[in-house]
Amino acid sequence: MAIQIKSLDQLKLMRKAGLIVGQTLELMREAITPGITTNDLNQIAIKNLAANGAKSNFLNYHGFPGVICASVNDEVVHGIPNDRVINDGDIVSIDFGAIIEGWHGDAAFSVIAGTKNLEDQKLLDTCEESMWRGIAAGKSGAKLTDISYAIENYIHSQGKYGILREYGGHGIGSEMHQEPHILNFGAAGMGPEIKPGMALAIEPMITRGSPKTKVLGDEWTVVSQDGTRGAHFEHSYAIAPDEKPFVLTAIDGGAAKLAESGLEISTLLS
Repeated sequence: MAIQIKSLDQLKLMRKAGLIVGQTLELMREAITPGITTNDLNQIAIKNLAANGAKSNFLNYHGFPGVICASVNDEVVHGIPNDRVINDGDIVSIDFGAIIEGWHGDAAFSVIAGTKNLEDQKLLDTCEESMWRGIAAGKSGAKLTDISYAIENYIHSQGKYGILREYGGHGIGSEMHQEPHILNFGAAGMGPEIKPGMALAIEPMITRGSPKTKVLGDEWTVVSQDGTRGAHFEHSYAIAPDEKPFVLTAIDGGAAKLAESGLEISTLLS
């Protein structure tokens, strides 16, 4: 299947969806304290979708029952929101998406509730920075696996972390998951060329131990086989018609973080 190329007007709708995603994730980030349940977080997301006239792209996706994925500790991704109470020191990973006029946004973050363990915080910091390194590497004219290499190279430079093999990033647009699939590991310089109009969701997923995972009996929740804690970060970004990147789900369009890599974001989507 070909990679979908979007017009500027279509990317502007994706920015609207992405901004709602970014703002809703911030509301949930602020709410994550010991004592809250993952279903409480799901309700925050439901209310903000409704307030913005947006639809959920998670709810009923292959039967998924929530508008967020809420994964705790050794649950790396795809956790179902429920009555589980968040405890002090838990790692909470939230993945969330929205649709505006048929166009999708998708992003995720991990945070520690309450008291921060330094090794867990380094896990999160490594995962988040690897995402930004991947986005920066995925500039116009680059090859798709330049993203994969940048993510893996940064993670390995920070310590012994397990990079999930079965899951990765993806194209995004008129559907939440589109071609191409984006591995979080591998050699640079391969795959299709990244061009204006492409929109990609970059999402590294790592653990403090083995990359091996298993899916629980709910047929959704992905946990580390060795029980080590995981982290998950994601942003959706696009290459605008001026060949500059723009992070659709970041409040500032990715300006601050991409500037660290010497990149300017497009002004066409701000």
